Amino acid sequence: MANKNRGSNTHGAGSSKKRRGAGSRGGRGKAGRGKKAAHEKKKYTKDGKYLGRKGFNRPKSVTSEKTGINLREIDQKIETFVEAGLAEETDDGYVFDAAEAGFDKVLGKGRLTQDIDIKAESFSASAREKIEDNGNEALEHE
Repeated sequence: MANKNRGSNTHGAGSSKKRRGAGSRGGRGKAGRGKKAAHEKKKYTKDGKYLGRKGFNRPKSVTSEKTGINLREIDQKIETFVEAGLAEETDDGYVFDAAEAGFDKVLGKGRLTQDIDIKAESFSASAREKIEDNGNEALEHE
């Protein structure tokens, strides 16, 4: 579709005096920054990148992604874990291996309503306390 202002002298801006100079665009470059309290002056590096409240990303070689599972989820899905072969049913209840299911840590949200002994690489303090208060075992992998 063609521009409706093609061929007109002012392109819809009225008098050309109204659009004269850099002042009509607020100045040149980064002019106009930091004039109000909400817009603090921002600092830039020489190559124009913003420095400030952006934080930083840690190198991937330093970080490790850990996956956790809550007690509530273990309690609700124990039958499906047994069917999938990630847990086993015993005479006393169940034994769930979190590492085998792909979880590194057991977290303490929720509670256990069934007898489930849990094996994992690590436990949060609240998870360990809730498991042992329920009369079950929290076993750490070596």
